[in-house]
Amino acid sequence: MATSPLIAALNQICDEKNLDRETVLSTVEAALAAAYRKDYASPNQHIRAKFNEETTEMTFEDVKTVVEEIENPEAELTLEEGQKLNASAEIGTEILSPMPMHDDFGRIAAQTAKQVIIQRIREAEKNMLYDEFKEKEHELVPGFVQNIEGRNVLVNIGKVSGVMFPSEQAPTEHYYIGQRIRVFVKEVVDSGRGPQVVVSRSDARLIAGLFMMEVPEIESGTVEIKGIAREAGSRTKIAVASTQEGLDPVGSCVGQRGARVQAVLAEVGDEKIDIVLWNDDPKKLISGALSPARIDSVELDEESRRAKVTVPPDQLSLAIGKGGQNVRLASRLAGWDIDILREDETEGAKE
Repeated sequence: MATSPLIAALNQICDEKNLDRETVLSTVEAALAAAYRKDYASPNQHIRAKFNEETTEMTFEDVKTVVEEIENPEAELTLEEGQKLNASAEIGTEILSPMPMHDDFGRIAAQTAKQVIIQRIREAEKNMLYDEFKEKEHELVPGFVQNIEGRNVLVNIGKVSGVMFPSEQAPTEHYYIGQRIRVFVKEVVDSGRGPQVVVSRSDARLIAGLFMMEVPEIESGTVEIKGIAREAGSRTKIAVASTQEGLDPVGSCVGQRGARVQAVLAEVGDEKIDIVLWNDDPKKLISGALSPARIDSVELDEESRRAKVTVPPDQLSLAIGKGGQNVRLASRLAGWDIDILREDETEGAKE
């Protein structure tokens, strides 16, 4: 038995657009009802269409709802009127009356229905895409550079292109069309024309996502990322802790012979990564965050959340870092403002 053109079209739409068949069928019925109402009924009537997939037969019904007070006479009935047609009718009951099928309806309705169907399928497709990528928000996804428009980089991440604005690009990276990269899905917004997906290569959570991919202990929850601070393309500090006694969280992230951290570095280039042990004691956390510098002492001002850190003279430049980067990242990681002092400065102050 040959498949009708409409059924064939339905099958094609469902397969190509990956849409639920019931959703598409209800869209077709709504489109047929809209076309029928436009040409053969009143705009205020409630017309319901039924499409039989097996016989491809179309039927139409005029739907009137029983209400307490009529506002739309063409779509509503009083309880008394409704019970004349259906003795068991009550408030909210729908009274259905068959509508005649017109010989020329198929031809007239085809174009109208087609436009409505296309519009509604586009809306359904956009909603499905939005829902799909909204679930991926704040996750790492693979993709490739599809186009470069001015300073913006468009990254193909599946059914949509994510946009990577200049502020989301790593300053040391150079992008080219066809380049395969992993990006962090920073934000998914419903723009009305489909989802706008903002992706990033500079966000600190990109590094966290890469470690999650490479370190099974993070995925399983036995190692936790407690804090991360990053200056993209240059340096990242990440603090980790273990939820399992005897498990070394830093060692888990570094991997045997540095294999795991090297896999992360391979994705982000020459960026340096300091992995430090998280500690609930702010003094120990600050000391670790200033790694690789050696710290003598830490003095805390709880009220201002400011820390005075004393280092040996030969550790001063290391603790501060180039352009103040090391102390800046340590401060962000620990959540304390940090002042670096040399030993001889503090001794001089005491005298």
